[in-house]
Amino acid sequence: MKTPVRIGIIGMGGFAGLHHDAVARLEERGHAVLRCACDPDAGAFTSQRQAWNFQRRGVEVFTDYRAMLDAFAGGIDVVVTPTPVHLHAEMHDAATARGLPVYLEKPPTLDWAELERMIDADRRSPKASLVGFNFIVEKPRLALKERLLAGEFGTVRGATLSALWPRPAGYFTRDRWTGRLRYADHLVLDSCLGNTMAHFVHNLLFWTGGPGLFSWAEVAAVRAELYRAHDAAEGADTFFVEADTASGVTMRLALTHACAGPSVHAETVLCDFATLTYVVGQHAEVRWTDGRMERIPLEPFDGLAANHLDYYRYLRGEIPRPATTLADSRPFVALNDLAYLSSGRISPIPAALVTQVRDEIDQRGYLSVSGLVPKVEQFLVHGTWPGGAGWGRGVPEVATPADLPRLEEVVRSMERVPGRPPGLV
Repeated sequence: MKTPVRIGIIGMGGFAGLHHDAVARLEERGHAVLRCACDPDAGAFTSQRQAWNFQRRGVEVFTDYRAMLDAFAGGIDVVVTPTPVHLHAEMHDAATARGLPVYLEKPPTLDWAELERMIDADRRSPKASLVGFNFIVEKPRLALKERLLAGEFGTVRGATLSALWPRPAGYFTRDRWTGRLRYADHLVLDSCLGNTMAHFVHNLLFWTGGPGLFSWAEVAAVRAELYRAHDAAEGADTFFVEADTASGVTMRLALTHACAGPSVHAETVLCDFATLTYVVGQHAEVRWTDGRMERIPLEPFDGLAANHLDYYRYLRGEIPRPATTLADSRPFVALNDLAYLSSGRISPIPAALVTQVRDEIDQRGYLSVSGLVPKVEQFLVHGTWPGGAGWGRGVPEVATPADLPRLEEVVRSMERVPGRPPGLV
């Protein structure tokens, strides 16, 4: 049995609960041991702490993460931070200042300048931090990427991501920072692209990256239209994004929470000899231009546990690197930020196209946008922008990495109080 990795977790509520569940299961198998945990409202999680058997496991509980780090800096191997995005940088800074690597929940940050500061701070730890983009370590994904790099499918010419995930209005107000552009004088940029569907966006950059297996495409230019249908959101709930990579691949992404019905998503890679389609949690397909079709079933995959285990292997020196480092996150953060810079504003989806739909199963209200699915298909296949096809916008401006220093200024111009137009905040 390998030496268990000693862990401290910041947070108990929300997604942190899933990390506690995963670590508890891994601890039973001898892979990990939770030494400490904290939450500013730790007293509100009595029942959860009992369910996680904190007392039996000897987990010490704190209400301040700095006090926890001071007490356990020499007694843990990694700090896990499944916390709000705007807190990641300060928590990472506190951990690395004490020589501790961090398992950062995705996204690490959505501020390109803050990411660079985090990359610098990470050098203070003898081990690199991990960013929890869960699907990179999937074995079928890695095998397909190896075949791509070997040239089996020919040159990669393009890639697309379609993701329609319904969310009710309450999703955007579930916490003080959710659905916001800024919070506590901090760039948040919470959205379907930056947060909910960040895994898939990061995956698309992985497919188009090279020459190494763990590589992500460098973003050279972005064109985007950002929209809002949910009045409860301050930020965008619908993104149409076209990005050129430094290697000449064009990616198109259509993402939205302004929809009803089942969630659907697909990652597609267009090559000379075949088209690859990867649907997380379902299957992968290779459709060859000569008519052959290869279908690859995807086995049940516990992404959270798999990423913990993979990171433990790195921390023990068994593999040379984490699946996704902070530096590997640069293309994702740049793509997100350049989408805001290109769009310049968040436009309302025409009200005449938006209707309320009540789900009979969960009894919550969702929005349905008339004609949205054809708009998505036309954009992904032909590059037809919704703004020029009935949604009242001109051709998007091109944003490049040289524009990133303007991000703060552009985002401030987008700020609003939900329910009121910009300028009346």
